[in-house]
Amino acid sequence: MSAQTNAIVHHDEPGDHEPVEGLGALGAYTKDYLARVRGGELGSIPAMAGLVVITAVFAVVHQGFLSAYNVEALVIQAAPIIVMAMGLIFVLLLGEIDLSAGTTGGLCSAIMAVLMLRHGQSWWLALILALVAGVAIGLGMGYLRARVGIPSFVITLATFLAFQGVTLILVGGQGSLIIPDTSPLIKLENGFVPLWLGWTLLVLFVLGYAAIKVNDALGRRRSGLSHAPFTVIAAKVAVLAALGAVFTYEMGVNRNLSTNAFFNNKAQGMPWVVVLLVILYAVWHFILSRTRYGRHVYAVGGNEEASRRAGIVVSRIRISVFAICSGMAAISGMVAASLLQSVQSNAGAGNTLLLAVGAAVIGGTSLFGGRGRIIDAVLGGLVVAVITNGMSDLIQGANSAGYEWVVTGAVLLLAAGFDAVVRRGRAT
Repeated sequence: MSAQTNAIVHHDEPGDHEPVEGLGALGAYTKDYLARVRGGELGSIPAMAGLVVITAVFAVVHQGFLSAYNVEALVIQAAPIIVMAMGLIFVLLLGEIDLSAGTTGGLCSAIMAVLMLRHGQSWWLALILALVAGVAIGLGMGYLRARVGIPSFVITLATFLAFQGVTLILVGGQGSLIIPDTSPLIKLENGFVPLWLGWTLLVLFVLGYAAIKVNDALGRRRSGLSHAPFTVIAAKVAVLAALGAVFTYEMGVNRNLSTNAFFNNKAQGMPWVVVLLVILYAVWHFILSRTRYGRHVYAVGGNEEASRRAGIVVSRIRISVFAICSGMAAISGMVAASLLQSVQSNAGAGNTLLLAVGAAVIGGTSLFGGRGRIIDAVLGGLVVAVITNGMSDLIQGANSAGYEWVVTGAVLLLAAGFDAVVRRGRAT
């Protein structure tokens, strides 16, 4: 059980670690937190610092980078990457890899489009069936890894190649399947939350976050355990509320981009995909940080043999993470289809997977297993989107895409190297 206990530490937020019992004052808490940072428990600090620095640089060199229009573009471009990265984190926590997550998402979006356009199925039924197909794919890959013993690299490399072919066959010679503008699926990335609802959701989210943190602190105090000072909790809530208010206010600006009558010629309010991201984040963060299943995932990723001796059914955990990853890949494919308003014959191929893995690693998830959180996908996905968006605006010409990939690859390499250094330091 010791490995299970040790592994749990990794899913806490940077400020959620509790100081030594009896050190409840803010000064003692800060001192204890800084000691953990020096010991290698950096959490989201590198990703957040990198996001702030990169954003500041592009804001200075590119006028309009922080405009409402560009912020909206950043969010909708990052959404498919963030969703896929959320699923990949479960696999990476076990030290595994899923090379076919991108093409799985493309295949599931193709299944959805074929059911809608060629078989006349309703959008919601097609979406559900495509999601079921994604989960079934993950269960199959997980079974081959856990029960048969085939390395995940080999399994997912084979499915990566095979799913590209299946998607091409489903889409056919048309090259793409166009999703009608009237489909509610299109509104996910191209529609906007009413202003009143956006502010209401922000208030509910902030109040819910504050209630959870205060309840945790009170519960620990009633049990005689140390807890984070309420001043720290108040500061976190204030920062979250301020950032959310700035984003919601900026998204309230009418960008007047759409000429489609379906959207009433308005681009005002946050995109609906933001609501989806918040829901997915809340669900998976709760599962990883507050359930027995989540503790078992961290335990297996930290020490598989110790977890087995502690009574954890390792094979079930391994199968389940692949099912979650493929299910999230299916959702990512549908989000991408909403963004493009179509499903291409090469959907999910190319650099889709690499960007999602890069987002998770840049956010702070370890490639060696045992360390990672859902917030890593959000922060890393935003970093990737900022780099891609900023470089495309900053560098023009035939070679602009090449410079984007060079910079993104350098950032990923830096993040992976930083992860290796931190692990070595913690081991020491």
